[in-house]
Amino acid sequence: MRVYVPLTLSGLAAAHRAGELGPGPLTAYAVTPGLREWYASDDVEELEYAALNRAASASLRMIGGKPDEPRRRVVVALDVPDGAAVADPDRVPDASSLGEVRIADAVRLSKAAAVHVDADEAEKDVAAAAVALGAADQGDGDAQFVVDGAEDHELLWFGIQEIPALLG
Repeated sequence: MRVYVPLTLSGLAAAHRAGELGPGPLTAYAVTPGLREWYASDDVEELEYAALNRAASASLRMIGGKPDEPRRRVVVALDVPDGAAVADPDRVPDASSLGEVRIADAVRLSKAAAVHVDADEAEKDVAAAAVALGAADQGDGDAQFVVDGAEDHELLWFGIQEIPALLG
């Protein structure tokens, strides 16, 4: 199963130093029954893209809570055994938790399929979105427009061997 783990650049640096994402449990996003139902598509690539975007939104929330964090969203794509990523059965499904899964244990970074990171030119929009999150959550349409502006940026794909250059 492909899962998408939201991080920050400092979180990616810590994972790189440790050689793993963890400790567990890890929050990730994947194609779950709830995401399939919400997205109403049978196209696996579209569903994977939706899960990636859910993780990118979670990364934005992490950035919003850390004023000194570089304003670039980070998502690590991992392949884990079926059953290793499970939805929380006690969590009431809502829009923010669609596709959310938990991985019980740390995962070796060498198992990552790719790292997705914002381009440098996205930083201004990501910074503005991080500031606007609270107001957007309260229903402010203008703030939601700002958050959507960050989500308009496509994350770039990098191989795990490129992590040192991303961090450098």
